[in-house]
Amino acid sequence: MFIYYTLGWQYQESSPTIQCLLEQALIRVTKLERKNLHLVGASRTDAGVHALGQVAHFVTPFNYDSLESIHAALNGLLPTDIRVREISPAAPEFHARFSVTSKIYHYKIYNDTIMDPFQRQYAYHSVYKLNPDAMREAAKYFVGKHDFSAFVNASRNECPRDPVKDILRFDVIEMGYLLQLEVEGSGFLYRQVRNMVAILLQIGKEAIPPDIVPKILATRDRKELAKFALSAPPHGLCLVAVKYNEEHIRLPTGCPATSFGRRHSIRKCKLPCY
Repeated sequence: MFIYYTLGWQYQESSPTIQCLLEQALIRVTKLERKNLHLVGASRTDAGVHALGQVAHFVTPFNYDSLESIHAALNGLLPTDIRVREISPAAPEFHARFSVTSKIYHYKIYNDTIMDPFQRQYAYHSVYKLNPDAMREAAKYFVGKHDFSAFVNASRNECPRDPVKDILRFDVIEMGYLLQLEVEGSGFLYRQVRNMVAILLQIGKEAIPPDIVPKILATRDRKELAKFALSAPPHGLCLVAVKYNEEHIRLPTGCPATSFGRRHSIRKCKLPCY
């Protein structure tokens, strides 16, 4: 799914979130009620966070011979800043959230005195000259299994989750004036990525040393992080990909082919030629 929207994924009765708008489109296409669709997303992206690789599943009591028609209908009903990139059949074992093995997020920082206007909606602007080497050194401390209690914000809409997460990699990549922070983990807590980015920004400014990261982790106290940094703004963050248990994403036999959208072509010119 391709999502650039401002109010996040999670369904809210008072706001047109991604889940709400997608459900409305599915209800019109499938003629099913919301309670029967059981639409579930892989990640509850916050308001202002982008998603290029969000995955969701829904249930129908019937099968489709082809998925291209429903694919075209959904994109025809959705706002232009939300797009379904792919629709695939799923095995009964598949679950958009519980079958996940890892998620990949990117956070973009534009590091120059003047912001590139073409990047302003998708990258945080840092006018302070950042030290990428210091940020890389600090990012290594996040890799591995840790208790991330010090890097999670309290959420009203979510039950307490296991604070121990496994960070598989955390890379700082230089792309001209753009710094791209790429983090892959088994899962993430509420605002965890934005909080990790926030401390890396302070380290990049050389306001604090890289070894502050393990010291904050050891406290397991969100108030300790607040002494040094606030959460990074949401618009620089993007959910890029979700990886799944291979056994859960094997296509059932006899199912319709995956739809990547219809490609139109003109077979014969109907205009007069001179």
